[in-house]
Amino acid sequence: MAQEVRGVVAPGKNEPVRVETIVVPDPGPGEAVVKIQACGVCHTDLHYKQGGINDDFPFLLGHEAAGVVESVGAGVTDVAPGDFVILNWRAVCGQCRACLRGRPWYCFDTHNAKQKMTLTDGTELSPALGIGAFAEKTLVAAGQCTKVDPSVSPAVAGLLGCGVMAGIGAAINTGNVGRGDTVAVIGCGGVGDAAIAGSRLAGAAKIIAVDIDDRKLTSAEKLGATHTVNSRSTDPVEAIRELTGGFGADVVIEAVGRPETYTQAFYARDLAGTVVLVGVPTPDMLLELPLIDVFGRGGTLKSSWYGDCLPSRDFPMLIDLHLQGRLDLGAFVSETIALDDIEAAFERMHHGDVLRSVVTF
Repeated sequence: MAQEVRGVVAPGKNEPVRVETIVVPDPGPGEAVVKIQACGVCHTDLHYKQGGINDDFPFLLGHEAAGVVESVGAGVTDVAPGDFVILNWRAVCGQCRACLRGRPWYCFDTHNAKQKMTLTDGTELSPALGIGAFAEKTLVAAGQCTKVDPSVSPAVAGLLGCGVMAGIGAAINTGNVGRGDTVAVIGCGGVGDAAIAGSRLAGAAKIIAVDIDDRKLTSAEKLGATHTVNSRSTDPVEAIRELTGGFGADVVIEAVGRPETYTQAFYARDLAGTVVLVGVPTPDMLLELPLIDVFGRGGTLKSSWYGDCLPSRDFPMLIDLHLQGRLDLGAFVSETIALDDIEAAFERMHHGDVLRSVVTF
């Protein structure tokens, strides 16, 4: 029988979000209903609200979440009722050309639940990133549920569902940061700080944090940055070169998503170094670089989508590292809030007042 729960809906472009009654259907084949315990407030949700993703309003917001599987549909074998899971927005298909070549983190046919959640009047909702977890319960594809150690705090675990995984993965999976490497991270919000934490975890010798906000640089130091550069007052390219013997960093991770900061990343890397773009640009942005510099500097220019993660591999590993005290995921949680406080949390996030607000149920 379908259930009615409370959830946060973005009714239209730039309109304030509202807490509405959401109808969650019973899970069909390959689907699961998850009781949400915690969900982070991510910039992507704000982009949905602002119409920056698409115009399929109304949206059921929230996607960076953890909770307990309540029920599953026919054919589901990987998770069962009672399992503690982190939700991911890339349920791999196992059949596309990427999966069949042994590269499922590039899966070209990821999927979501087939049924729609609705308002009580029957209006269909578009769940953010196929999840919609600013709700007491949500319906997802079973492949979007990744089991992890249930002893971890849900407020911490859910962060791996998006931003923290994107940053850690940009360093470890995409950037292949290794022992003794020099790393620069441009943009020290949640994703950038996670890239810093991932770089430290990988054994980087020098980690340079770059931002225009001293508050964010202080947070970056707590998560592993060995040096900081305020690019509002200092040329970051010159500063990074000076800190790396005049050469530039082995890996530069751009976590802003703007042509200006990407250009800085390009010129702040060492010859044959790597640039990783994990910041999300808007469709209208254009990048202009001298092609001779692209050729002459060599190296690798990469984009990192969801940290090139494979949830079934990466989520349990990172949770175990956290429980062992080797990865402080709790440092990313600035505050816990109620479902009714999300509009105000968007404002705090927009002004850079928090690293992550987390809704708890």
